[in-house]
Amino acid sequence: MFISTAWAQAAGGGGAESMFGAILPFILIFVVFYFLLIRPQQKRVKEHRQAVSGVRRGDRVTTGGGIVGTVARVDDQADEVLVEIAEGVKVRVRRQTLMDVQSKSEPVAPAANDSDKKKK
Repeated sequence: MFISTAWAQAAGGGGAESMFGAILPFILIFVVFYFLLIRPQQKRVKEHRQAVSGVRRGDRVTTGGGIVGTVARVDDQADEVLVEIAEGVKVRVRRQTLMDVQSKSEPVAPAANDSDKKKK
């Protein structure tokens, strides 16, 4: 009398449909992560690898430590670059530690006030 009767429900079938329904959110999360995180990172790594492998004498580079300098010599065998950071001051850095490579053949963008002077 104090305990009510419990009625069991019939089994819901629980076959492949419920297993697919349980796995579907994980598949969707992986797809979202792939397109938002993994793919752009792979693209950045590929671009960085191409820029670093194409470094040559005279290019301006930025190292991982934030030092900006000009490439004085490239040593392909040792995978090192000799960077001149000041007049007469040269340091050897590993090629992989270069964060940014600015080719000397790239045109320099004009400053905003330079375009105003040309119009007048």
